[in-house]
Amino acid sequence: MEVTYNHLYTHFVFTTQDRLPIIENRYRDRIEKYITGIINHHQCKLYAIYANPEHVHILVSRDPAISEKELATLIVNASENFIN
Repeated sequence: MEVTYNHLYTHFVFTTQDRLPIIENRYRDRIEKYITGIINHHQCKLYAIYANPEHVHILVSRDPAISEKELATLIVNASENFIN
């Protein structure tokens, strides 16, 4: 019997540099929306996101065509540019 995976669920936790609490509450919503856009643009589905002052939790289901490493790199690079 062949098993086919359509979506793979992944929980990412991204931390700020040196785990400094630099994500302010007033910017949290904008950061979450930006990361949501990145994920949706790459044929993945976001189930949950929450930005704490020193880290961000993200739960996504991703297509098998994109690896965890590729998705994490895309999110980190784009969000880092956006935040800076």
